Amino acid sequence: MDTSFPREEPRPPTPRKADGAAPTALALGAPRPPPRDHLVWSVFSTLYLNLCCLGLLALAYSVKARDQKVAGDLEAARRFGSKAKCYNILAAMWTLVPPLLLLGLVVTGALHLARLAKDSAAFFSTKFDDGDYD
Repeated sequence: MDTSFPREEPRPPTPRKADGAAPTALALGAPRPPPRDHLVWSVFSTLYLNLCCLGLLALAYSVKARDQKVAGDLEAARRFGSKAKCYNILAAMWTLVPPLLLLGLVVTGALHLARLAKDSAAFFSTKFDDGDYD
């Protein structure tokens, strides 16, 4: 009686070639594109869009992604490339959105002040007769 733990089911014998070697099975699928490291975008973000050092973080992850790609670890390269992409997007948004919002506020404020000045100019240009003060 076999009392070893964990119990394993007996495996069927593997077929052998004529020379005694086991057959080699290759899993062929659609080849995946190599992971992107976004290095050029990260350098641009570091030089021009480096608010809160997000561009520098993107550059660091891009370099890590490139190192992992060269080393052959494509899954780690994909992960680091994805983080670099996220930090690049954040750096762009944090740098470009606030000035655009400020510009929108200035334009709407100027339009509002122009309308207010026009209404007040009409009020101050009103002529009153002497009979209005009685």
